[in-house]
Amino acid sequence: MLSKKTKYAIKALVALGKNTGNPPMQIVRLAEQEMIPRKFLEQILLDMRNAGYLYSKKGAGGGYSLNKDPQDIFLADILRITDGPIAMVPCASLKFYRKCDECHDEVTCGIRKTFIDVRNATLNVLAQTSIADVIARETDENIVS
Repeated sequence: MLSKKTKYAIKALVALGKNTGNPPMQIVRLAEQEMIPRKFLEQILLDMRNAGYLYSKKGAGGGYSLNKDPQDIFLADILRITDGPIAMVPCASLKFYRKCDECHDEVTCGIRKTFIDVRNATLNVLAQTSIADVIARETDENIVS
């Protein structure tokens, strides 16, 4: 299940993506508009800024804006920043690999092989879906939810 932190991060990035070309968005406005608790949003935006996805400006006229084009911000990267591994078991993770303590033989482990397939299918979608794609889907009437 997608964590609230990841969902809120995606919602915030979508809102900022829609705001491209406008003055930076203040955190109070962003929190109210997207119904995200302000303190939680502050931490999420700080993480996104530290990862290079956001620009922040202090003072009058300050706020947050995207530091990258919405087409260059992919959901897989956001998920990794907010929640860590995409894989459901550590031995199937690409970026956060860890051997399972109870595993006798990774090479023949059917659980590992199955969850590598799950990871690959999930990653295939998340690594190819950008914030721009999410924005486009909001107005695409042909997509059934």
